[in-house]
Formats: sequence, C-alpha cells, structure tokens
Amino acid sequence: MLRHVRSVLVRAPHVRLHQLRRLDDRIAAHLDGLVVAGDYAASLCRAALERPGAGEIFACAALALARRDHGAIDRLLSLAAMLPDAKRGLLSAFGWVSADLLKGEVAQWLASGDPLRLELGLGACRLHGVDPGAPHIAALRDKNAGVRIEALRGSAAHGRVDLLDVVRDARHADPPRVQRHAAIAATVLGDRGAMLGWVVDRAQLDGADCDVELALALQASPFDAARKLLRTLAPGDATGPSRRLVRASGWLGDAQLVPWLISLMDDDRLARLAGEAFSTITGAELATLDLERKPPEGFIGGPSDDPEADEVGLDEDESLPWPAQGLVQRWWRSCADKMPVGQRLFLGQVPSIESARRVLRKGFQRQRIAAARWCCLLAPGTKLFTTAAPAWRQQRRLAATP
Repeated sequence: MLRHVRSVLVRAPHVRLHQLRRLDDRIAAHLDGLVVAGDYAASLCRAALERPGAGEIFACAALALARRDHGAIDRLLSLAAMLPDAKRGLLSAFGWVSADLLKGEVAQWLASGDPLRLELGLGACRLHGVDPGAPHIAALRDKNAGVRIEALRGSAAHGRVDLLDVVRDARHADPPRVQRHAAIAATVLGDRGAMLGWVVDRAQLDGADCDVELALALQASPFDAARKLLRTLAPGDATGPSRRLVRASGWLGDAQLVPWLISLMDDDRLARLAGEAFSTITGAELATLDLERKPPEGFIGGPSDDPEADEVGLDEDESLPWPAQGLVQRWWRSCADKMPVGQRLFLGQVPSIESARRVLRKGFQRQRIAAARWCCLLAPGTKLFTTAAPAWRQQRRLAATP
C-alpha cells in the first residue's frame, strides 16, 4: 500500500524531498519488519501473489533480495513475463534496494541472453546510475523491443552522448514505441535537429500519452519555436481553454502569459492548474505567500472517489492550492517589472544548471522532475538525476554535488 502511495507522491505538486523521506523511512521500516519475520513474512508475501499488483511484487522482491532467495526471485521473474504490473513492481524493487544486494544478480541477468532478465538488469543499472558498459551498447541493437527501449532510456539517463548516432539509428526501428524512445533519448542527449523535430510533431498530438514529448519539446526548443508550438495546441472549447494548453503554458515559461493565467483563476475548473502554471513561471509559492483561497463550496473536480460514479480516480489537481485571483493580481503588479522579458523562465529565473540544482534540493517533486531534465538539456552528457530514487540516496547525491 505504501508503495502505491509513493508512486503518486514522487510526481506530486506539493511534496518536497524531505517529505518523501518520511514516507521512504516508513517503507524501509516495514521491509525491515519483513526481514525480521523471516519465513513467516515470506509465506505472507507468497499468499499476496494470488492477486499480484505492483505493490505486492515490490514487497516480495525486496524481501527476496534481502534474503538472497534466488528461487523466489526466479518465480517473480516468471510472473513478470506475463504481467506488466509485475514487471513494474520488480523494477521498482530493484531501484529501491541497495546496490550491494544486486551485486552478482544483475551481472547474471545481463549475461543471461533472456530478454526479460536483460531488460530488468539494464533497468536496475539505470535506476542506480551505473552504466553497464558493453551489454548496454549491444542492447541498443537488440531485436527485442523491451530491451531496446530500456537501453535507449539508459543512454539518456547515463548521458552517453558518445552513443548518439546509435540512438538515432533506432528512430527507424519497429515497433513505433522504440522510435518514440529513440527520439526522446536523442533529444535529451543534445540532438536539436530531426529527432527534436519528431518530438515536436508528436507533442502536437492531443492526448495525455504525448505529454512527455510536449514538456520535452517546450524545454528543448529555442524559445521562439517553443512559443509557436504552444500556439498549435488545441485551444479548448466553449467551456474555456484546454487543460493541456494551461499546463503547457507553465512548461513554456513565458512571463507574457501570466496575465492570461491570472484571468483563469476565477474558473473553478482551471483555477488550480492555472495557479500551478503561474508558480512554475514566476516561482511564487501561493501557500507560502498567502495567495490562496478556500475551495469553492460543493465543488467536485475531476474523477470521483465515489465507487458508484462512472469515472473513478484521483483528481489531477488534488493538493494544488486554490489561487486567490485578486491577491495574485496584486502580487504580479508588484513584481512584473522585475521579471525578464522575452526569455524562458523556470520558477522566476532563466534556466541554468545552478538554478536547476537549487530546485533539486528544495523544490516540489513536479518541479524537481523538470529541473532534472533541465540539467541534461543545458549540458548534454549530464547524468539524469533520478527524482524517484529512495530519498536518502537522492540526499547523498545532492550532498556530493557542489
């Protein structure tokens, strides 16, 4: 259950690293309890696999690795071959445990010749920031799509600009999802030509599955080109601008859009999203500056948590503050002259390595994800900072960074 909570919090708009650490300490304590319980805990984990989900697999895999139970790990790998949730839970556990517990295991997976083990081995290396070397290079031309995608993701994460030509070659591979990851990886590694163009083309498609490309395209493109891209997005309908357009405005970072975003703050449907975009551009924390208001009485936004409802799920804007339009307008009037004009802004500053590193230390998770991407885009070859890694591992890495 805590693993499922964590999967939400690592992308949350209101969670900082020290808050993620509290949850991670709870998960670590529970896993320690499983290790202490020994065989009894292992039997409970096996029973939980009757309804396997990512959380159940995570707990089973973390315990099996801690106990060096190779038989249990093999059984979980067999399960992952059939269930996507099982593969996701396994990879989550491999990224969670210490590197010492993976020594020997990952080397065997990389040399096994089995596509699933190779894919998971590459994924474990990516999550721990360890470049696997020759197996990684060979995997970039592997016939298995899952292996090739993981190798492409690893190329970007490890900052392997020396492999850019090999990454580009995968742009013509089948299936299309391999092409997609090739274009994303090449753009992160510094390609500002055809591969960025492919990302821009896909970013213009309407759909949540294209939001990764949209955010990347808006950050990687020259500012004027990014502005033009924003204008190509679906404007909305009679009820107002599209949510995608409002969200993308924050990713673009154009201060000239701030008055428009403020005008949306009286629309209950878009107010919180406009407030987040406003903060992403200006760096103003609505709650800290007391620029928020109470939620409107009786308002129900997004999917419902009512099991009888037609659409059940989390509200996308959950945990975002409600901006007080008048107060925000007054704050902006006092600060607008200080904001650079005609330049992209990220949290009130022109993006730089230094400002991105400050955000990695003190920002909210959504901001930290963008900051990690900025570090790679501004200095191709930089290793991607893993904002979903266990909090103590992130804190150690930040402490070692000037």
